[in-house]
Amino acid sequence: MSTTSRSAAPTGPPRRVLVTGGGGFIGSHLVRRLLELGHEVSCVDDFSSGAYANVAGLRDHPRFSLLTQDVVDPLHVEVDEIYHLAGPASPVAYQRDPVRTTRTIVLGSLAMLELARRTGAKVLLASTSEVYGDPAVHPQHEDYWGNVNPVGPRACYDEGKRCAESLFTDHRRAYGTRTKVVRIFNTYGPRMRADDGRVVSSFVVQALTGRAVTVFGDGSQTRSFCFVDDLVEGLVLMMQADDDVAGPVNLGNPVELTVTELADRVADLVGHPVRIEHRPLPTDDPCRRRPDIGRARELLDWSPSVDLDVGLKATIGHFREVLELED
Repeated sequence: MSTTSRSAAPTGPPRRVLVTGGGGFIGSHLVRRLLELGHEVSCVDDFSSGAYANVAGLRDHPRFSLLTQDVVDPLHVEVDEIYHLAGPASPVAYQRDPVRTTRTIVLGSLAMLELARRTGAKVLLASTSEVYGDPAVHPQHEDYWGNVNPVGPRACYDEGKRCAESLFTDHRRAYGTRTKVVRIFNTYGPRMRADDGRVVSSFVVQALTGRAVTVFGDGSQTRSFCFVDDLVEGLVLMMQADDDVAGPVNLGNPVELTVTELADRVADLVGHPVRIEHRPLPTDDPCRRRPDIGRARELLDWSPSVDLDVGLKATIGHFREVLELED
């Protein structure tokens, strides 16, 4: 169920759209939104980090098709637009096999760029706020080059996405490929994986199951949380924007709160007190994270609208259902 108004109306005739990583958390929401807008949608996913259940309900949809394969393998499709979301996005997933993570991000991006060049399609890269690393500039704006450890445990993802942005930029310069780059900040909502290690899913599942809520460090580090419906609208608006709106453009919620404050909000919404268990802060974990979304406001007329409590209630409801099915 959507919790936000829909602002991105279709422009022009229905299009053939490819979504890589369409079986993932954000990808599956994007696929549904594109179908709502009347497009023909092909989803590519090998389900190494996504879940078939996220798109299983669409298998009989007349305008949906599923290609189960690695994004780096050849794709023989004709498309008008490509949303490139493939790649493990949570620390648990991308650190499981860091070499494969880098391979998927970099070679997958090159494969999508070559497909876009052949078909004349627009291609959008879902990059990440992790390109800013542990930022020395706050809030983070698109002109900031970042503070990334190139040999740390998060480098496979951070530097992989930085390389992907470089490929997209150079492909545009060299071949005129119609590229777009967005940098996604912390996003949450239904269909997150319970075991993905992200702070919202971890806190909600721990609170619902009566376990201690795990707070890394002293809990003073900050994050900014964008509900998935808002994020998807930003992606669609970026794709619909004129070709000269190439990015990078930050997409995220500029409302900042500490990890401890998030734990308190989750406890209030779950309806019972939680016990906090502190653990050491992971290596290279950013201390502060908040997007400057001035560019998104100006170029896309986009800003998030879903209140955190509203989004958390929807997320908690999702995980209640998941946990009940597991019992």
